[in-house]
This record gives sequence, structure tokens and C-alpha cells, in this order.
Amino acid sequence: MTESTEAVEKTAETDDNAAPPQPWDDVVPEHFQMLRLAPLPTDRATGGRPLRFVQLGKAERHSKELSLLRLNIQLPGQRVRREQNHLDVWADHQTRTVRFAPDSGLQVEPWNRGLGRFIMAHAIHWAQKHWSGYKIDSFPLASKDGLNEDTRLRRDHFLRTQGFQVGYADAQHMKGSINEVQVGNLNNTWNNEKVQIVEILDAAQMLEKAEQRLQEQEVTIRKHEERVNQYRRDDAGLRFTIACLVTFAVFQAGLLIWIATHR
Repeated sequence: MTESTEAVEKTAETDDNAAPPQPWDDVVPEHFQMLRLAPLPTDRATGGRPLRFVQLGKAERHSKELSLLRLNIQLPGQRVRREQNHLDVWADHQTRTVRFAPDSGLQVEPWNRGLGRFIMAHAIHWAQKHWSGYKIDSFPLASKDGLNEDTRLRRDHFLRTQGFQVGYADAQHMKGSINEVQVGNLNNTWNNEKVQIVEILDAAQMLEKAEQRLQEQEVTIRKHEERVNQYRRDDAGLRFTIACLVTFAVFQAGLLIWIATHR
């Protein structure tokens, strides 16, 4: 067998073993909404949490066999890794099941701002709206989250808040998994105080109010500058007056001394 024949066979074998391409791989978000992340107190683990605005993008696809909801969070002026801020919801109509992707779990940036619950609630609401009777099969959780107790507790709290049941096969809480659950039994709410959807008219109103405040601040700053300039002019006049008085006093003192010494 020649080297070229071996190379062809290896290539063919690699192609056979490669994972088949997923449908709708090239689908990108088509509909967008603006989200307001409310300012929160500084957190010891994540640092400052100021007011931020981010963009939610989503796209849907449907066929007889599958349905897809693709969610994506975009941060202005900031790029994230491909697996971050991304969630796919797949509905299999043949097996009547729903699953989430990526398999590595939902990774959100910025962290600890309520975005994770918002994205998951959005996905659950979509699935419940169409296929409330479908089920989500049990699946394992990433063992790396168990290495840090605080991270594991946050993850478990997040999942249980959305209605998932978390179980462990070991006392070290490393082998965690989600139990089978019906889509209709999940919780599709999030913390509205942390994440708010901003509609176009609301955003326009916010911009108008911000513009009005800027104009009011400019008027206030201009008035303060005029008062400061007036104080500076008054100060310059007082300094000149004081200088004249000091000069006159020195002249008088010198004159008195001269008169006293020449009598």
C-alpha cells in the first residue's frame, strides 16, 4: 500500500469518525432587545457592578423534527469567548425532549449581574410556550464547578431557582447531575430588579431625559462659571485696593518718620 493510499484511507476514516454537522450552525441572532443591568453594590468576588446596557439577540428555526432558539448576549465595546453569553435550546419533536447547549454549561459575562437567570428564564418561557409537555432528560454537571465550594453553591442555587433538581452521587459533591424534569414544571422568572428589558420607546425616552439633564447641567455649570469669574474680578479689585492701601500706609509711615527726624 502506498503512502498516498494510506493518507486517503486515514482521511476517509477521520471524516467517518467526525461529528456530523448540526443543523442551523450558521444561524445568527436576528431580533434584538436592549437590557439594563441595574447598578449593584460592589461584590467581594466580582468587584464593582455599575450600571450597564447590553444587547440580547435571538433567532428561531423550526422543522418537523427539530426546533431551535438561539440566544446571545452582546456587550458594547467588549468581546467574549465563543462559548460565553450563548445558549441554544433544542426541541426534538420525535423524542419529545428539550435540551440546552453548549454541553459545558451556560457561561455568562459579566458574572453575578442576573444575566444567567434572565437567559435561562427566557429559554424556559419559549419552551413552555410551545412544548410544555416535553421533558428534559437527566444530564451530568461539570465536575470542575465542584472544586470551588462557593462556585458550586452558586450554580446549584441558580439551577434550583429555575426549577431543576440537583443530585450528587458522591459525598464530595463532584459528581452532580440534573434529574429528569418536565418543561412545564420549570420556573421562567428572573430578578426584574437586576435585569430589565428596555423597549425602543423607553430607550428613546431615556435618551431624551439624559439630553435634558445635560442641557440643565450645562446651564448650571455656565452660571457657576459666571459667578466664579465675578468672584475673581472682585478678588482682583480687592487685591488692588489692598495694595494701594498698603502703599499709602507705608508712605504715611515714612512721611511721619521723616517729619519726626527733621524737626
